[in-house]
Amino acid sequence: MSMRSLLATLPLLLSSGLALAQSAQGDVAVTIYNNNIALVQDGRTLTVPAGRSRQEFPDVSAQIRPETASLAGSGLAIVEQNFDYDLLSPDKLMEKAVGQTITIVRTNPATGAETREQAKVLAANGGIVLQIGNHIEVLRDDGLPVRVVFDKVPENLRPRPTLSVTIDAAKAGAIPTRLSYLTPGLGWTSDYVMLFDEKTAAADMQGWITLTNNSGTSYANARTLLVAGNVGGGQNRFRALQGRLDQAGTESGPREQLGDYYLYPLAERTTIANAQQKQVSFLDVKGAPARKAYEFVNGWLGNNDDPRSAASVIKFSTGKQGGLGDQLPAGTIRVYMRDARGDPQFIGESRIDHTPMGSSLAISTGDAFDVKVRTVVVERKRLSDRRWQTAMRYAITNARPEPVAVDVAQDGLWGDVRLVAQSIEGHRVSADRMEWKVPVPANGTTELTATFDTRY
Repeated sequence: MSMRSLLATLPLLLSSGLALAQSAQGDVAVTIYNNNIALVQDGRTLTVPAGRSRQEFPDVSAQIRPETASLAGSGLAIVEQNFDYDLLSPDKLMEKAVGQTITIVRTNPATGAETREQAKVLAANGGIVLQIGNHIEVLRDDGLPVRVVFDKVPENLRPRPTLSVTIDAAKAGAIPTRLSYLTPGLGWTSDYVMLFDEKTAAADMQGWITLTNNSGTSYANARTLLVAGNVGGGQNRFRALQGRLDQAGTESGPREQLGDYYLYPLAERTTIANAQQKQVSFLDVKGAPARKAYEFVNGWLGNNDDPRSAASVIKFSTGKQGGLGDQLPAGTIRVYMRDARGDPQFIGESRIDHTPMGSSLAISTGDAFDVKVRTVVVERKRLSDRRWQTAMRYAITNARPEPVAVDVAQDGLWGDVRLVAQSIEGHRVSADRMEWKVPVPANGTTELTATFDTRY
């Protein structure tokens, strides 16, 4: 029989009540950061004698960072602390029993009669090797009813993750204490659902916070506070397109801040169960202004014989006036539009970074099917040892039954670059980028030409 299929009979655990699932935690507060780390503060009342004593704190995180633990209580001084994370299980019992004598109980399937034998555990390395009398036996997983009885539980095996602390108390009595520590395995992410209406140029936006607990411990009825911001160290999942912050906001909102981070307290206490995801709504905005746009970015000297799709983007603001009116924690925005039957259909998604209130955002939802751009380097002429003149042509086609405007950008304009000529008025948006808004008629084509004087 394999170790995992052994039924361990443990009268000591059952009689002492340690096998009960009830948590030993007290008043728990959990502060969860974006980067898979959390601060747990656990308020418990200890009844202690005067002087030194050992106090145990079961039900701490199984991933606790013991070096971050601190215990605060009136008249208490910490002498030593130990984290016992070797958890009680049939496998661990057998490993700890190597070299010791246990009792094997076999049941006759036909009669139900039990026989007991004393056995010495020789090894528990992927299988259990026993010495019974003068012979060696390997327990097999053959379906026969066999169980193992242990006389006691090894001292360093715990039914739950336990922090033991040796304290020195100034006086005896009941003392309120607060245990604080950091732990990985607890994290949160933001997810957004946008329902975009192209006809009304508006969008409904709902924001969800997803809590994830893989710390190995549950936190019952916890006051929960979420911190938006990168506090050092990190880790996220699904690969999505990257949304663009066109302009960083300068507005302040009513949310509480901690230093440079925003706080999102959950309105009610909640139980954060181990191996669980929990979702809570934190943003619900109806009819925020939003518009659809097409964008195409060409790299310097980009020359493509085959036309490429323009990107389809949704643009909106997080400002108080004409926007969402909130700062947005980093996360993924998933965009939906209603089809001709009125059913919302998914059209794309983008990730955003932490975004202040008052920002302008552009969310790319994918490549446009009917709007294409072909770029051609028409001519490269050397003017001198240090100067070149480059003529570019951008042909934008539109197969849609309505006219569109495409934001065409030319990247890579570093250094001393002069625009010599252009067929459509554009503007320099940064040190390395020029942009034009190009109108394209329904089922038609527009050509943009531009000539640059550069050092390269």
